Amino acid sequence: MRRVTRNLVLAILAVLVVLLALGALPGLLKTGDPYYLTATPVGEYGDQNASNATVANATVTNATVANGSAVDGANLSERAYPYTTAALANATGGEPGRSGPYWRGPVGFKEAFTHSPFDEVNALRGQHPNATVGEGVRVARNGTLYRVAVTQ
Repeated sequence: MRRVTRNLVLAILAVLVVLLALGALPGLLKTGDPYYLTATPVGEYGDQNASNATVANATVTNATVANGSAVDGANLSERAYPYTTAALANATGGEPGRSGPYWRGPVGFKEAFTHSPFDEVNALRGQHPNATVGEGVRVARNGTLYRVAVTQ
């Protein structure tokens, strides 16, 4: 093999190794206390309306999936919203549910390459602006209305 060809092959392999490291490394970085996505039950909702419930010192009246004041949690994809679906699945018996932990990376490096609970809440707030409550979002699932927010 010619010297130029060998150097080109080695350079391509080096680039591939760096790209693989960038794909795997950020998920392993951990800094500070972990963050969780917490689903706190705040009331019940029927087919159309929810009962009055207090959410972050604000009364939720007539929260419905139909008018966009609550996200339909039954239709959330586990692949697109793993933290949200885990928190909703872990909320049982009127007790808050919590997703798995998420650690931020140093200097914002990890956030650029990984999916986070912050991304999920921002996506839900952007898709359903009427469902926004403070820093969280209202999600309706299995007859219960939840306030889903990031906690530490």
